[in-house]
Amino acid sequence: MKVIIAGGGIAGLATAIGLRRAGHQVKVFERSAFLREVGAAIHVCPNASRVLLDWGLKAEEARLVSVRRSVVAAANTLKPIVETDCSSISRRFGAPWYLAHRVDLHSALRCLATTKDGLGLPVEIFLRSEVVQYDADEGSITLADSSVHYADLVIAADGVHTTAVDHVIGHSVPPVSTGSAAFRFLISTKELLKDPETAPMVTDNDGVFKVLVADDSRRLVWYPCANSTLQNFVGIHPDQQVGDYEDWNLSVDVNDVLSQYRDNHPSILAILKKANNVKRWPLLYRDPIPTWHRGRLVLVGDAAHPMLPHQGQGGAQAIEDAGALGVIFSGSLSDPSSLHLTIDDINKRLVLFENVRYNRASAMQIFSNAGQDESWKIRERAQQYMSAGAEVPTSPPEFIEHNFGYDVQEKAREQLREFLETRS
Repeated sequence: MKVIIAGGGIAGLATAIGLRRAGHQVKVFERSAFLREVGAAIHVCPNASRVLLDWGLKAEEARLVSVRRSVVAAANTLKPIVETDCSSISRRFGAPWYLAHRVDLHSALRCLATTKDGLGLPVEIFLRSEVVQYDADEGSITLADSSVHYADLVIAADGVHTTAVDHVIGHSVPPVSTGSAAFRFLISTKELLKDPETAPMVTDNDGVFKVLVADDSRRLVWYPCANSTLQNFVGIHPDQQVGDYEDWNLSVDVNDVLSQYRDNHPSILAILKKANNVKRWPLLYRDPIPTWHRGRLVLVGDAAHPMLPHQGQGGAQAIEDAGALGVIFSGSLSDPSSLHLTIDDINKRLVLFENVRYNRASAMQIFSNAGQDESWKIRERAQQYMSAGAEVPTSPPEFIEHNFGYDVQEKAREQLREFLETRS
């Protein structure tokens, strides 16, 4: 099967790996001139890391940091509110909880997609190739240079602002402001260790994930990445700016950060003063859409289910999409004819894909509107997407259990087995 993927970010590359390993010919079209990830750091939770490790990702080479402890604490006193020992995460869930620099993870995924080693044909990547039009019925994309490219399956992995949604559900669903925005920045661990005022805050900090909460909606998420050589910060705060939400990667001054967190503990303020190259982006939300596919077109990642950072599951859910597609569209590498799927076969398998992913990712979309200590905000809306008899988690340990314990590849295998049994 010939596959086109629009978007060369984490969602696009992960999907390319899954389908390459399933025996398909995959081409990725990326609009930028350089295939690189924008941003600071990202969670690779067990529900995602088990997929990546199964594909052969080398955690050491990608400089991933394993989480050993999670702390929710008061921002003004640093007094812990909830502490969770995460040292047994790998044993409990069958895979580690990693913290990654986005560039490191992206580079590792690109290597897995394009290497000549491994299962399937290497993925072809085309840069400076912006997709401006989709055709769900014909299975085609049109690029900005007016060239048209055809495939058996077209996958939109081009983010929250994708136009592919229009072609799937018949109308656009623009993301809306949540009234919050986020600062994001990295600070060198070495720099913090050199300063006597900040050194105690990063000593023995390896593998510690922190959320510092204020009395209002402000919170500061802090964790190490890149072999703990960098400290990653995400500062969620009220969005007081009104404007073009397409401009989501604005540079801001460190004083903007300090003004938002002026009531934090003095040790935190000393750290924040060292921030530079701070980016700010508005937090946008879109309700779950009724379906992710039509004809030969399917949405994955933020194009299908954009979510806020509160659960740290945005990247993980994109990787779950990729893992599910890789299983559901698996064929036999020793029997290429098994990969020649009709449009009816493709549609049936896309239905299987949604059976595995839709409720899971939709619940996570709604979960992600609140912190793990604020489940009361989302409980009622999220319940409709929970499986029969399951309840919405109510605390960080319960969210960890729910979010991390899901094995997307096994769920996809179950769906595929049932599908193939009904056809035999």
